[in-house]
Amino acid sequence: MKLRILLRLIAIVQLLLGVLYLFVPGWLLHAIGHSAAAPDLYYPLAMLAARFIAYGIGLLMLAASPQPSRFWLQNMVLIQVLDLLAGVWYTASGVVPLQLSAFPMFNAALFAGLLWCWQPSRAEVVA
Repeated sequence: MKLRILLRLIAIVQLLLGVLYLFVPGWLLHAIGHSAAAPDLYYPLAMLAARFIAYGIGLLMLAASPQPSRFWLQNMVLIQVLDLLAGVWYTASGVVPLQLSAFPMFNAALFAGLLWCWQPSRAEVVA
């Protein structure tokens, strides 16, 4: 039950980010405190938005699944760990101030840890 709630929460975050980066990337960047992006960067942000939306839908499907796939859970752990490492790198190098990166890095660490701990064991997975 707790894994399904977590998957739905992460799905909502992914879908929200996807929709906002797809339709209003400039507004979103401003709203979360980042510098304005050159308009040509909206295209790669839209491509990333497509992935946010696809993962959000996939996570909703996982949450509804009788036996969530360890592969897809671990794939989301990988995404969260890479998000965290990117945050640490860009914060440590002075590109992004801690007040902008702290909350997303905390979320990435929390989501990665909970997904890892709450994934079904190999014994629980039906072949």
